[in-house]
Amino acid sequence: MPAPKYLQCRHAFLLSLLCAAPLWAAPSADDRFGLDLRLSARLEDDRDLGSRAGGDLHGLILDVRPWAHFRRGNWNVFTLFQAVSASSGALPSADFHDETRRDDSREARRNYVAAREFWIGYGGLTAYPGEELRFGRQRLRSDDGMWRDTTVEALSWRLDTTLLRASLGVAERFSEYRSDIHELAPEDKDRLHLFGSIARQWTPGHWAGFDFHHSRDRGDFRRPGEIVDDLDKTRSGTLTWLGLRADSNAFALRNDRPLNYWASAIWLGGERERLTSTTAGGQRIATGKRRDDVRAWGVDLGLRWRFAQDWQTGIAYARGSGGGQGRNDFQQTGLESNRSRFTGVRTPAHRFGEAFRGELANLQSLALFAAWQTGGVYDASIVFHHFRRVDGSQPIGGSGISAAMPGNGKDVGQEADVIATRYFERGLLPASLAELIDEPSALLRFRGGVFWPGGAYGREADATMYRVSVDAVWRF
Repeated sequence: MPAPKYLQCRHAFLLSLLCAAPLWAAPSADDRFGLDLRLSARLEDDRDLGSRAGGDLHGLILDVRPWAHFRRGNWNVFTLFQAVSASSGALPSADFHDETRRDDSREARRNYVAAREFWIGYGGLTAYPGEELRFGRQRLRSDDGMWRDTTVEALSWRLDTTLLRASLGVAERFSEYRSDIHELAPEDKDRLHLFGSIARQWTPGHWAGFDFHHSRDRGDFRRPGEIVDDLDKTRSGTLTWLGLRADSNAFALRNDRPLNYWASAIWLGGERERLTSTTAGGQRIATGKRRDDVRAWGVDLGLRWRFAQDWQTGIAYARGSGGGQGRNDFQQTGLESNRSRFTGVRTPAHRFGEAFRGELANLQSLALFAAWQTGGVYDASIVFHHFRRVDGSQPIGGSGISAAMPGNGKDVGQEADVIATRYFERGLLPASLAELIDEPSALLRFRGGVFWPGGAYGREADATMYRVSVDAVWRF
């Protein structure tokens, strides 16, 4: 019996990388090795807003990540592996740029190993030092986290110079490369992504650019009369995002400008299909499919003011269109994390709440924030969010809340977040012990969000929902 198509793709993908292994057998002075050790505590209360029994989640996660980076001239190879042991398999991912914002019926185990990244890079296509072509499972990242921020199998090219930044690539997820999860999430199956961007610094400190993303979903639905499983595909389509943006390098780590801004406008067009179904005998039965043309848009705006050397404050607004029986509902690319340094400090924050963790789909969000950092040792952000539905008759897309919206109310809710980090450049351990194990750096981080549901969730919703995480990271 032949292997499934996604397994054939995964094996061919891994084989193409392993064939290059002999080139890196001889050691070099440029080779680097390391180990990240992470201990995380997670606490989540009433993700379902009290609509069902249970809903609370808490536990500990131990995450060990060995990595290696090899360089030979213009060529380099990077590998990052992961071993995880958690007190519960239901705990959220320890990787914020890969965490799922939707209910995931795949059964994760408490203990697993994974291949996080493995790629080959070549930097000799042009004479620019900030240029590289990469092939393999890699982290794709856009500064605002709203287009791309995930690890995925890809062929990508990037250019990063003083006056010009550009990227181009193709990506498709073939596997999670985890010992416990052997199925892709339905929205990732047979979905191809093409993407690119270009931006130019038109005057010192100010950039203007263009982004595009195209996704083509080749997956099939269940036929009418067949039982629909939780891992079956229920949505597909061919979609194209086109975006214009301007900013003052607002997401850069080293940015001491007194006033920073970012602005982007995105147009979404294409075709969406969704499975229609009915429930009979406690089972979901496919009845057909519905096809819609898509004409939607989104905006993201922000302004940040540094009113003292260590203090900043600002305002951010985002809106993803909705309505037209879903035809005008904006959606994101599916590779986003929505995490960025929009508050102006080193620690990234979720653009739509650490607890709510929304997606820009039929949603508008207003955020007020203040941030503080000093000497590369401490940083902290406080963010207040207000969320509303654009169209009260349509869903809002993915979020960290699993409760339904029973009415046509537009008030989704409010949230307050606190994110604080203490950096230890010489490590968390006593100096005498740190010298023995060569511990160069570490950090201790707190993330907390409290969400107050609005009228859109109905009268049965709990008064509050919260999500808290505390992470200790050692980097050897």
